Amino acid sequence: MAERPTASWRRGIVEEAAQLAAGTLDPDCSCMAELFPDALLAATDKVLDAFEGELPGLSEAGDEDVFAVVERVVLALNAVDAAHDGAAFETDEREELCHYIDEALTEHGVDVVGLTARHGLGRYQITDKWREW
Repeated sequence: MAERPTASWRRGIVEEAAQLAAGTLDPDCSCMAELFPDALLAATDKVLDAFEGELPGLSEAGDEDVFAVVERVVLALNAVDAAHDGAAFETDEREELCHYIDEALTEHGVDVVGLTARHGLGRYQITDKWREW
């Protein structure tokens, strides 16, 4: 199953806290807890819960239905980003979220390459139409 970016972010927070506690990381170099506050993680997980709930059956769905699911998750992530001053998802986080969406769709039988090609898009442009983060 595709791993949610929030799982990786949470691991980073734990690893960084352990390094701080062990004295192997300079406190001035720590940033994970600040980058990923609990409210951001919870809001992002709520969006991804809804997205995952829509995945079953998408392999038989038409292109418009798949794009509608992608639009909903991207717009909801836009709202999460906006609620965090438009700075929640930086370059790495954007890439992780887009990869997760692609991977989750693929795991549920959606031919992302074929879908995007039929609409004149590259595989990694599936979120671009709606994405603000």
